[in-house]
Amino acid sequence: MPGRPALDLTLYLVTDTARCGARGVPAVVRDAVAGGVTIVQLREKRLDDVAFVRLGQEIREVLEGTGVPLLVDDRAHLVHAIGAQGVHIGQTDTPPVQTREEVGPDVLVGLSTHSVEQARAASALPPGTVDYIGIGPVWPTPTKVAHDPAIGPEGARAMRAASQLPGVAIGGITPQNIGELRGCGAEGVAVVRALCAAPDVAAAAREFRELWR
Repeated sequence: MPGRPALDLTLYLVTDTARCGARGVPAVVRDAVAGGVTIVQLREKRLDDVAFVRLGQEIREVLEGTGVPLLVDDRAHLVHAIGAQGVHIGQTDTPPVQTREEVGPDVLVGLSTHSVEQARAASALPPGTVDYIGIGPVWPTPTKVAHDPAIGPEGARAMRAASQLPGVAIGGITPQNIGELRGCGAEGVAVVRALCAAPDVAAAAREFRELWR
């Protein structure tokens, strides 16, 4: 049995077509992985399912042989059509238990959490339902117009302490503030614009890796 892919949350890229610009998402993903990204989430709210699957398959081809898993945002019903290795869901998406039933046992499932209570609730789910939690937003971010209040580094620390699941911090993380998150307990950091909009994506990823260490 194949089992779920290995989970390394060290540097988590969330895609954004607009910020990738003319380079295109697959090229940005390729360079990001070359620089040290360890997991990729395809998050493209504006694409219909057909375009989403097409883009997902292109990214999957880029990731072939790298050992870096591809997750899709929300659309659990497209995981297998794309050949992705996981799905990431939010608090208002399909509930975690139902998502796990839909995708099966060999797929990673991540869950966004925004408070200590939500982090604790994620840990209380049946074992194996969720593989990791997203912790945030740590700082305000323009990549989501409507997002939960920023929790700050101390909030991230409290949320990670409340959960028995691995956690990745997300929300407004930059090379300038990432140092404030070291020691918060999170297994890694997730970024969108700081990589997708970077002039040199591979160099930006390497910088994040070095600063996180």
